[in-house]
Amino acid sequence: MPLATTRRAGLVDQVIEQLRTAVAEGEWPLGKRIPTEAELGEQLGVGRNTIREAVRALAHTGLLEVRQGDGTYVRATSEVSGAIRRLCGDELREVLQVRRTLEAEGARLAALSRTEEEVAELWSLLVRREVELRERRWEDFARTDAEFHSAVVRAGHNGLLTELHRGLTEVITASIAATSSITPGVEHVPEIGHEGLAEAIARRDPDRAAAEACGFLDELLERVERS
Repeated sequence: MPLATTRRAGLVDQVIEQLRTAVAEGEWPLGKRIPTEAELGEQLGVGRNTIREAVRALAHTGLLEVRQGDGTYVRATSEVSGAIRRLCGDELREVLQVRRTLEAEGARLAALSRTEEEVAELWSLLVRREVELRERRWEDFARTDAEFHSAVVRAGHNGLLTELHRGLTEVITASIAATSSITPGVEHVPEIGHEGLAEAIARRDPDRAAAEACGFLDELLERVERS
């Protein structure tokens, strides 16, 4: 895939998107070194600082790996798989514990404050989630599941809680993928559904909503403890 010269506005974001696309489309295979900063800057028509900032951002997500004195290599084919590589053991347990705290309160508040439009969004996301699960589009499934949980928290209309949860989007998506055994070459159907949570929010039942949110996360924590 030839890289296109970027526009001036949002240069770093544009470069990030082009690098991400090059990896996703196989222009730079997994484990291979990508072009140097100078080569990328020439292709994209931007300075080396812009390239360096974009590469640093993608290295943070796990997509790329910067090896000092050697170059930058493709570490994963997507941010989800890159995050999964980093998320394991005690770190996964901690993420689930933090999710339990935030999402239980988010679900409780959502049951008290949600709008009809927000309830409709929850059911729509669950329909999409089911389709992606049935079609075994695992990374799409993980993203949609994470989007569902974010929508629950947003429906609570607590700005600070929403921002805290949004800041964990990457690790939440990775934790969903990891606990669903969504790994290359493995087909596993996650057993945990969220219809009960959506129903409790729709019926304005805060106690049940919080219990539903805690319930599936407690089950995930038990799986991690057993593994």
